[in-house]
Amino acid sequence: MLIDTSEIFDSIRINKQEAQERQPAALCEWPGCQNKATHPAPKGRDNARAYWRFCIDHVRQYNQSYNFFSGMDAEAIARYEKDALTGHRPTWKIGENISAHKIAGSTANFEDDWHALCTFAELNGRAGARPRAKAKPEARKIFNVEGKALQVMGLNANATLGEIKAKYKVLVKQHHPDANGGDRSTEDRLVEIIKAYQYLKTVVR
Repeated sequence: MLIDTSEIFDSIRINKQEAQERQPAALCEWPGCQNKATHPAPKGRDNARAYWRFCIDHVRQYNQSYNFFSGMDAEAIARYEKDALTGHRPTWKIGENISAHKIAGSTANFEDDWHALCTFAELNGRAGARPRAKAKPEARKIFNVEGKALQVMGLNANATLGEIKAKYKVLVKQHHPDANGGDRSTEDRLVEIIKAYQYLKTVVR
């Protein structure tokens, strides 16, 4: 691939170093200093995003005397350090229902409660999210053979193994020839019941 080295191409090429050299150099903001301002220094606690521009010598001098907590008593400093652990955001005890707090009439209290609610919504996903519905237990699949066996024994699909055994004992006594004075007229029905029971006790748990 050929690289264009013509004068026109060179004229539009961006050179960061040249661009910085073309800009007028800012002077150090230290009173009486005419050196270039090469280092930023924070203006103070109340101006977190504002900076002084100093030369290297004066930024070192400024940093030696800089005190972020200037004007704060020991109690205020301790409170600030404690709040810094949570990023100066409101906190509450585990299990505490912040939505149950009563919103007072003052604007300050309302704003505090509103901020706490917004934080809670932020931590738990987007606001207005609907609670998840409880998953319904999956119904046991009933196959044709099992359904036919249950029908033979006169049971429904929710029958437990205990209910199947109890029903089997009742039906055997009802249709067994020995229990009917040797009457074998319901012997075919008894065979169906025995087969149904033998199958069901292997599939129902």
